[in-house]
Amino acid sequence: MAEWDAWIGREQHSVDRLDPALAARWSATFDLPPPGEGQPMPQGIHFCLCTPDAATARLGEDGHPLRDGSPAGFLPPIPLPRRMWAASEIAFHAPIAVGTAVERVSRIVSIQPKQGRSGPMTFVGIEHETSADGHIAVRERQTVVYRAPAPPDAPLSPPSPPPSSGEGAFDPAGWDRHRTIVPDPRLLFRYSALTFNTHRIHYDAPYARDIERYRGLVVHGPLTASLLLQLAAQELGDNTLSTFAFRGLSPAIAEEPLHLAMRKAERGIEVAAFGGDGRQVMEASAG
Repeated sequence: MAEWDAWIGREQHSVDRLDPALAARWSATFDLPPPGEGQPMPQGIHFCLCTPDAATARLGEDGHPLRDGSPAGFLPPIPLPRRMWAASEIAFHAPIAVGTAVERVSRIVSIQPKQGRSGPMTFVGIEHETSADGHIAVRERQTVVYRAPAPPDAPLSPPSPPPSSGEGAFDPAGWDRHRTIVPDPRLLFRYSALTFNTHRIHYDAPYARDIERYRGLVVHGPLTASLLLQLAAQELGDNTLSTFAFRGLSPAIAEEPLHLAMRKAERGIEVAAFGGDGRQVMEASAG
């Protein structure tokens, strides 16, 4: 029996309500018009529902809920401190409307220790089933990765781009649709508040730099994914996608250009996010 097999099958049940105030705050965060009562929200709103509600006293140094194996916890007490939302595979079954009662069942389905170039890692697969007014709305398979601590003298990640020579800059040629934004700390703070996410890499610059060794505040993976969903909605219309899968490739850093791109592929749609230096930070597909 592997070390963490006893945690496979562990479940967590959460309830929430997509009330008008949350819908208005979500819309304001993305500069979108507020929806009315009963109107369907755009895809990506589920990231902000049934969020973790650990007491402040049960937060770890990084801001995430403690993983100490207690009955109050959900995730296994893997002794690797750095956590990242690595990927998700999402199936959209129905829109979630303002005023809807929401329930979520989360289940740990896999735990896989691996050895990477930077040291030991453990990948945890979690299935989330979100229902709205008793009907399945979203199914998601999320992958969370835990990594070893960064040495105090580790180079900052991602590496600083070379002086402005133009080399490696993102080229929108070959993409059907392209949008550039510069996510700043205000946007990151609002998204952290929407998702009740206290991971310090998103708002505590000294911690992000000195402890986790990022060169700046890190843009949330689901925030980038939500921006890509909105790019697709601008082209195809709201709530038209039935599937969306994304994988983080490199950290997106606040106050730096973030290029969002979309194009038709042989099967479905390819969407991606790139840093201003041309480095791809997220790959995604939709259908």
